[in-house]
Amino acid sequence: MSNNTITHAMVLAAGLGERMRPLTDNTPKPMLHINGRALIDYAIDRVEDAGIPNVVVNTFYLAEKLEDHLSKRQSPKINFSREPERLETGGGVLHARKLLGEGPFLVINGDALWLNGPDDTLKRMQRIWNPDTMDALLLMHSTVEAYGYSGRGDFLVGPRGKLTRRPENEICPYMFAGIQILHPRLFSDFEDGKFSLNKIYDKGIENNRLYGIVHDGEWFHVGTPEALEEIEAFMKERYAGVQHR
Repeated sequence: MSNNTITHAMVLAAGLGERMRPLTDNTPKPMLHINGRALIDYAIDRVEDAGIPNVVVNTFYLAEKLEDHLSKRQSPKINFSREPERLETGGGVLHARKLLGEGPFLVINGDALWLNGPDDTLKRMQRIWNPDTMDALLLMHSTVEAYGYSGRGDFLVGPRGKLTRRPENEICPYMFAGIQILHPRLFSDFEDGKFSLNKIYDKGIENNRLYGIVHDGEWFHVGTPEALEEIEAFMKERYAGVQHR
C-alpha cells in the first residue's frame, strides 16, 4: 500500500441547512434531490468511483432520516457518527476519528456537488497528495467559474500549490470547494467539542503544510432553493435521458 492510498472518507452531513428552508424543514439538506438523486449520494458515488472502500457520515439534524436513506445503499461500507450536539466541521471530524483509520483521510461536505474534469477529481487528489510535505490538501475552484457562488474567495494558491489566506477586504481568485485530504496529525492539539475546520487550516498554514489543487471540472454552490432550481435545470439539460454518476 503506497503512502497515497486513501482508505477512508468522511462526508459532513450534520448541518441544519437553514439557508435552504423551507425545503429542509423535514429533509436534511444532503438528501435534497438534483436530477433524481440525493446530493449526498453524488458525493458517495464519487468516493466509490475513486476506489475508497470506507465512508463515515456524521449526522445530527433529522439523523434518522439520513441514516435510513443511506442504509439502503449496497456499497460502499458506511458507518455513522451520530453527534450529541452540533459540533461544527472540525469537531465533527474529531468526534469521528476512531472510525477513520490511522492514515490520511478524505473529507467532503455533504452538499458538495461537482463534475469531474478530464480526470477523476478524487483520484487526482490522491496522486498529488504527499504526506511528507502536506498536512492538508484542499480542492480549490475558480470563484468566477463556480455556479451559484458570489463570495470573495478563500485562499491564494502559490506556484507549488501552497495556500495562504485571502487578505482581508480583498478578492482572490480561488474558493474552497468542500473536498479535502487531511492528515490525522492536524488534530493532535485539539480536544473534543465544537470547532471549525478553519482552525485546522490555520495550523496547516502556520506549519507551511497547507496545500491546494485547482479543480478542472465544474462545481456548484447549492446554497439556496433558487440555486437548487438552477442547478437542477442545468443537470437535466446536460444529462437529458442519462442517469448521471
